[in-house]
Amino acid sequence: MTAAYQPLLTVEHIEKYYGSPGAVTKALRDISFDVEEGEFISIMGASGSGKTTLLNLISTVDTVSAGHILLNGRDITAISDDEIAAFRRDSLGFVFQEFNLLDTLTLEENIALPLTLQELPPRETDRRVRDIAARLTICEALKKFPSQVSGGQKQRCAFARAVVCRPKLILADEPTGSLDSGSSRILLELMSDYHRDPGATILMVTHDAFCASYAQRILFLKDGRIFNEIIKGEKTRSTFYHEILDVLSLLGGDAPC
Repeated sequence: MTAAYQPLLTVEHIEKYYGSPGAVTKALRDISFDVEEGEFISIMGASGSGKTTLLNLISTVDTVSAGHILLNGRDITAISDDEIAAFRRDSLGFVFQEFNLLDTLTLEENIALPLTLQELPPRETDRRVRDIAARLTICEALKKFPSQVSGGQKQRCAFARAVVCRPKLILADEPTGSLDSGSSRILLELMSDYHRDPGATILMVTHDAFCASYAQRILFLKDGRIFNEIIKGEKTRSTFYHEILDVLSLLGGDAPC
């Protein structure tokens, strides 16, 4: 008997409230969507639309007020506090705007850290670090500390650290927000390449239309709800970029960078 089909990520009617009775702020209102394995999805919206809150719920940094989030069929809203650290380590990869590298470790040691926590043998750890560093063109910087390299190299190191454990889902929060245009383009090309091979699943929050144009599908949030959704399909990235701008003009959100 054929097993029932199941998306990699399912977000079911989630809501998030902040505050106290009588003074409640609804950050997210009845959000539902699926993410297929191997998809590259961007989440856009103005400041305060709920996009970072949504990412925090999926990453288990925050908890839902209602609804369910399933990763590979597992309800991560029901994970116990004791299981959360292991779940994040084994299932999720994180890329942050501010890099979040450890200043006292070299780039090589920063990338190797998740593998060390998984207690991978040193030889396998070294091989994986070298392989991903070569792919992201930062081999020459591996022995340097974060203070000794450029912002673009720091973010490529952060991306390497996020993917070196081959997580089920990569979560990126404004990954180009601290980079210049040249470094942003390099990182986005590398992320797009990694999405194609080995087929990584990426969920990226951004306010930047150029950044979002590298994704396959975009969810637009407004006032805590899904306002619109567009799919790249066979469109060129330039055509998709201008379609994004059209939706943003209707959204009344942040101007593109």
